[in-house]
Amino acid sequence: MKYQVIIVGGGLAGLVSAIDLSQQNVKVLLIEKYKYPKHKVCGEYISNEVLPYLFKLGYNPFDFGAKNINQLTFSTVSNASVSTPLPLGGFGISRYSIDATLAELAISFGAEIIHDTVTDIHFENEKFIITTITNNNYRSDVTIGAYGKRSNIDKKLSRSFIKKSSPYLSVKAHYKGSFPDNKVSLHTFDGGYCGLSKVETDHINVCYITDYNSFKKYKNIEDFQKQVVSQNKQLAKVLESLEMVFEKPLTISQVSFSSKKLVENHILMCGDSAGMIHPLAGNGMSMAIRSGQMASNLIGEFISGKIASRQQLEEKYMHTWRGEFQSRLNAGHIIAKLFKNNFLSNIIVSILKLCPRLLSYIIRRTHGKPMTV
Repeated sequence: MKYQVIIVGGGLAGLVSAIDLSQQNVKVLLIEKYKYPKHKVCGEYISNEVLPYLFKLGYNPFDFGAKNINQLTFSTVSNASVSTPLPLGGFGISRYSIDATLAELAISFGAEIIHDTVTDIHFENEKFIITTITNNNYRSDVTIGAYGKRSNIDKKLSRSFIKKSSPYLSVKAHYKGSFPDNKVSLHTFDGGYCGLSKVETDHINVCYITDYNSFKKYKNIEDFQKQVVSQNKQLAKVLESLEMVFEKPLTISQVSFSSKKLVENHILMCGDSAGMIHPLAGNGMSMAIRSGQMASNLIGEFISGKIASRQQLEEKYMHTWRGEFQSRLNAGHIIAKLFKNNFLSNIIVSILKLCPRLLSYIIRRTHGKPMTV
């Protein structure tokens, strides 16, 4: 079957692309291997910078119980801490909720969504052929890769980052207990950091990322949390008061922050498939949504003839993406590296307490301005 655009992956980047393109009367197929709704390993805090665009697409997260978050607390393993208002603010909503709702919205605008696993993407004679595990073949003029951090498709495409070390593990679960609706808190521990914020169910999302080599020294997640994560006394105090809602935590391994090519075999990469900001910077979900808008706008111009060639489309996408995100990614890497050192992180927190404006500046460096629509 032939489509104008096929989107491989139904996370935030893929879903907003499907909605946006469908609203432009583009024939879209989105292929996602998991059925909605589904929990994902994710911090579940989204910067308010994306709200104008989400409203334009027809989605208001606060209609679905999203928490309005305007405060940040940061603590180190040595018990140094600092708090500040978030310059732009954000909202807390689970991927279980937002992904499923955006999928329904995409379908309502005419996008087709199927649940299948893509095994190959082939480009020939200006057309894509997408093959799935069920031996179905789909054809398109344009393909968006929005399948996340790491996939067998990356191996099939021989993407360079896939050959590099992927040393991180991420763990997430929802808990019930007492935690402010309007706050996101970030806590460092030896080899990683943990973030907490509330979502629409009044549950607290607890998500942390750690060096896998540190984790594998312990028998299981529970031991690691007791022995390592709880070295941060502020974090330990909060976790002791909470009760896990999930039957067991969700995990994802082989997480990498290596640079990725934005276009592979003429596929426009979006969201985590294009690049990941370190979670300590707290802006990955917003970046995914922004990259989906970016790709959709340019693809719409390509299909309408305003962009004359595929080469021009790809060059414009890479230029726009780098202009929007490269400085954020660089800032995120620097921040993560500095706060990984306990001695440095304590000094930095002491400085930030004396100069709160500096913390606001750092937050702005990893976030964007409200999206134009």
